[in-house]
Amino acid sequence: MDASTIGLVAFGLVIVLLALRVPIAFVLAGVATVGTFMIYAFRSGSFMPERAVNPTSSMVVNSFFELIHSYDLSMIPLFVALGNIAYYTGITTRIYDAANVWLRSVPGGVSVASLMGCAGFSAISGSSIACASTMGRICVPEMLRLGYNPKLATASVAAGGTLGSLIPPSVLFILYGIFTETSISKLFLAGILPGLLTLAGYILVVIWWTSRDASAAPVDPTPLPRGARLKAAISAWPALMLFAVIIGGIYGGFFTATEAAAISVVLTILIGFFERTLTLRSMWTAIRESLVQTSAIFLIAACAKIFVSFVALTGAAGMVSQWVADAGLSPLMLMAAICVLYLFLGMFLDPVGIIVLTLPFVIPMVDNLGMDLIWFGVIVVKLLEIGLITPPVGLNVFVIGNVTDRSIKVDTIFAGVSRFLAMDIVVLAILVLVPAISTMIPNGL
Repeated sequence: MDASTIGLVAFGLVIVLLALRVPIAFVLAGVATVGTFMIYAFRSGSFMPERAVNPTSSMVVNSFFELIHSYDLSMIPLFVALGNIAYYTGITTRIYDAANVWLRSVPGGVSVASLMGCAGFSAISGSSIACASTMGRICVPEMLRLGYNPKLATASVAAGGTLGSLIPPSVLFILYGIFTETSISKLFLAGILPGLLTLAGYILVVIWWTSRDASAAPVDPTPLPRGARLKAAISAWPALMLFAVIIGGIYGGFFTATEAAAISVVLTILIGFFERTLTLRSMWTAIRESLVQTSAIFLIAACAKIFVSFVALTGAAGMVSQWVADAGLSPLMLMAAICVLYLFLGMFLDPVGIIVLTLPFVIPMVDNLGMDLIWFGVIVVKLLEIGLITPPVGLNVFVIGNVTDRSIKVDTIFAGVSRFLAMDIVVLAILVLVPAISTMIPNGL
């Protein structure tokens, strides 16, 4: 059996198994191992399984070892720990607390504050699901208490949670950088302006929504104590400092992304103990949760590396790339096709699954056309971000549905999210047509 044929059949099998909700790590490693075994077993023309055992086991072990010993991979546990420790110190929600105090007297102000709070949370945690879960518990009940339309209250947090994918630090950027061998520091810098553009678009959606229906977001008439705004603004300093350390340190060349993560973890612990908001018990809880989350990510990444090695062995990626070259697609037409593919997959698969499944095939095509892989990384993460709120599987929508008032149906949240999805498509088009938005900062302005 031809190796390329085995590769394409394996890809289809992976899609089917993932659609059946088989855990992605088992799917990638299992299909890759069996596929590699088949290639070596049929190499001589006839089926000789005894010749396939050693090369197959060698490929699996070497791929696993290579991934786990990647220096860049050490960023993931550090940034995951940063988000968890910052959560237990109360740092992650201070941007929202400050914005809520300043904007609650404005129509839709609490919704805007929740979006800004999600952006602040994202700048520390790097996880969309964690952002949606935490901010959903805090922001949605507050908006419902004030009489906000449930669609607006839930949709704004579900959409805002997706900023965790784009605003650095981002686990998806780290995985993309590892599998494409591009600079993760530059990817972090590239995500800043697109993340802020997305945030601005979401805020415009809230303004447009409340201008058409003032009853959707009643103004809070409760007077604020004297000095409340100043106190709230000052209390946000730890979150702003951590973001400045991460981005400023990387952009200024003072340290790498990995070093920025380590320094930020130490600073967060010191701030927690200084403000007496972090105890040894809560720090241990944060570390334990970080270990569990990191282990899951590492397992998926290692199994994905095995799958990438298998795809390289089959030559299927080169064959697909040649098909695209023979079709004579322009860069814009190829990007349109890739966007449609990612938007479709985003309806059914989780972001990590999509990124590790598709990169072995799409990167050769993009690279052959001379596209900037940093810019393309931003587009990929933006597409994955959109998938988090796209029906029928939008993860952030279900997270909000689980952590808030159970009387609010998921269909209601999806109905509200549709407005933010429309804005996402507009932002995506801008990022595709104007690559400078993504490359301006990493290229040194």
